[in-house]
Amino acid sequence: MGEVGIGVGGGGMTGDEGYAEHGPLLFSIAYRMTGSVSESEDIVQEAFARLTQAVRGGTAVTEPKAYLARTAARLALNHLRSARLHRESYVGTWLPEPVLAGPGPQERAEMADSLSMAFLVVLESLSPTERAVFLLHEVFGYEHQEIAGIAGTSTANSRQILARARRHVDEGKPRFEASRAQREEVARRFFAAADGGNLDGLLRALAPDVVFYGDGGGKARAVAAPLHGRDRVARFLAGLFRRIRKLDASLRIVEANGQPGAVTCDRDGHVVNVLTLDIADGQVQAIRCVVNPDKLRHLGRVSELARELPLARVSAPVNRPHSVEQGWLRTCSITRVHPDKRYCSRVDYRKNLP
Repeated sequence: MGEVGIGVGGGGMTGDEGYAEHGPLLFSIAYRMTGSVSESEDIVQEAFARLTQAVRGGTAVTEPKAYLARTAARLALNHLRSARLHRESYVGTWLPEPVLAGPGPQERAEMADSLSMAFLVVLESLSPTERAVFLLHEVFGYEHQEIAGIAGTSTANSRQILARARRHVDEGKPRFEASRAQREEVARRFFAAADGGNLDGLLRALAPDVVFYGDGGGKARAVAAPLHGRDRVARFLAGLFRRIRKLDASLRIVEANGQPGAVTCDRDGHVVNVLTLDIADGQVQAIRCVVNPDKLRHLGRVSELARELPLARVSAPVNRPHSVEQGWLRTCSITRVHPDKRYCSRVDYRKNLP
């Protein structure tokens, strides 16, 4: 971006200086609004482009930070409104694009929680306007008068929208371990057990009602529906990490979306997936795995490993008596993802147990 003179207290500020100073804030707003790294980067660029155009057109911009933030918020809101239909037709579980970073140490804990995948998924239950109003007020500290101008509503209506959004968020708001050190210790024990094939260690690290979510977007192999329960999730993870070791892939511990996580890479260092953990009460409450290649490209070259793995997975069996004559039957489900047709099929079958 070329240099743009912006009047700030009689001084000037170049485009590069402005980007370094205000870019992180704009990205923070856009990402929490959209859940997309690529879209957020485009929104930041567009906000600065509009500032440049305004200044060159003779507009006196005395507060560039406020101008940029308002512009980014409006652009993100417009994106949300246009992307809603796509989200509703998404194949499988939708998760945000992972960011391998978190708020700096000087930022309050709420900022880290609002960056988490769990929180961003909760925000998906809100309308675009509710999401914008909630984030701008609760996370970024905007007053209703300014929010009303961004969202295209009145100040009174902005207050009503916030009250409605708060109720929705409170119903599904995730809990996180308050101690960062304890989160990291639980994550260390979890990944050590998973990577080492220690099923007992996995069972100890997982909460009884733990949930595993996978996002393949119909483009990579992933669980078609969330897996619930300690035993089922532990068995699934044991198999997943056994396959990772067999394929000579590696695990790198990271901070993903402000929470403990890991990146799996193949033997060539290409990204296979990103895992994030929700930790509370000293145990892993939820695991989210992003394997959709479109959501990993910003992290580097994406591995073809996920595409090459089998596209079918048999769910945990449920044993139940069918009849005295036939004895016990095993009822299972197979979920197949069809990348060319972008849909999932589910087939139930029964098999006599030996």
